Amino acid sequence: MNNVRVGFCLCGSYCTFSKVIPIIEQLVKEGAEVTPIMSENAYSTDTRFGKASEHIDRIESICKREIISTIAKAEPIGPKKLLDIIIIEPCTGNTLGKLANGICDTCVTMATKAHLRNNRPVLIAVSTNDGLSTSSKNIGALQNAKNIYFVPFRQDDPHFKQNSLVADFEKTIISMHNALEGRQIQPVIL
Repeated sequence: MNNVRVGFCLCGSYCTFSKVIPIIEQLVKEGAEVTPIMSENAYSTDTRFGKASEHIDRIESICKREIISTIAKAEPIGPKKLLDIIIIEPCTGNTLGKLANGICDTCVTMATKAHLRNNRPVLIAVSTNDGLSTSSKNIGALQNAKNIYFVPFRQDDPHFKQNSLVADFEKTIISMHNALEGRQIQPVIL
């Protein structure tokens, strides 16, 4: 994995940060050059899952670079061909909807749009409470989009949150390798 340039985008599914940040750490340990990107909400919101400043400090310490957190800083990703792959993990229903409908109004959607112009892969790790309801059409649309791949996902809590989906974050790195080779890891739905 040496020298693979990964843009790692975190959106506001704050409950998953404790599972996702170790994936960033693993990528760095395996030799990837990780550029961290956080949605404006993920970058600025304190929650019961931790203070934004604590997440920022930890991620920047792991990656040894500043987090991209504005549209202006994300835009050069495409023209300068800065990344080999973008991973959006966690990817919220909000971001899924924006990507599926071509809306570019956050640094994550700008980074993704800019990156896709180079026909390079984007890997999505879903984490949304409406994955089997209002976001299902957006997942379907993105599964049919060129250069978009998914980390395998499952129902989060079928008994109490029947519509919730979450990626199997432990499959991120193998999914990334497949996406870099133009393949969707199977099965997608666990």
